[in-house]
Amino acid sequence: MANTAGFIPSLFTVLNLFCGFISIINAAAGNVHSACMFIIYSALFDMIDGIAARFTRTSSRFGVELDSLADVVSFGVAPSFILYKAYYFQSDGPGIAIASLIMIFAALRLARFNANLKGFDKDYFIGVPVPIPALTVSSFFLFYYNRYFSHDLSTFLTYFISIFLPLVMVSRFRYDTLPRFSFHEIKTRPVKYILLFIIILTIIATKGEGLFVFCIFYVFSGIIRGIKNLVYKIFFPDKYRLPELQSESTITDK
Repeated sequence: MANTAGFIPSLFTVLNLFCGFISIINAAAGNVHSACMFIIYSALFDMIDGIAARFTRTSSRFGVELDSLADVVSFGVAPSFILYKAYYFQSDGPGIAIASLIMIFAALRLARFNANLKGFDKDYFIGVPVPIPALTVSSFFLFYYNRYFSHDLSTFLTYFISIFLPLVMVSRFRYDTLPRFSFHEIKTRPVKYILLFIIILTIIATKGEGLFVFCIFYVFSGIIRGIKNLVYKIFFPDKYRLPELQSESTITDK
């Protein structure tokens, strides 16, 4: 029974990896829309494998390594290849270099995560978790690129996504994790669950368009928090109390 339960999270991780592979195939064929959709499917499977690991209590080092390998493909290689096929293919060498940044920094982010792994749970991430830039790329090209945004704004945001988001992945800014979906957590942190519920409803109500807005908001939430903490530390050192840092250590959300 234990072995069967342990297989369940890994199955969803493999589905995450498979969707990342399908995304790359679609991007290579020039079907950017489908490539972006399969990254979103990968993110859903990535979230489910974490939930399954918690409910089955089968967190393991094997799961960490498998999940990271899957994430490098689905949230590193796939979005970088989409950026190249959708925009940077016209820039030759420099375009290849810029498009590869999400892939490179996702690998660095995950390597740092695994190297610092201690346990299997935490309250926040250090640096933006790797699915967020990938989802930003997907939602941007699905709903906004040269559609709601002008060509000039779309060009600026393409460079912003390609250069700024990889850097934030390896930053020291802290980001909230997804709630753990337990009665105790709901009771102790109701605001977090209410916000998550509102975000999900907004994304559904906007037929996915709200996903891009959420990703951008999430990225800047950690930066704003970091700036606020720095200001408090400089100008109000007596009142500044940063909670003790906990080691990054979950098998799913990186």
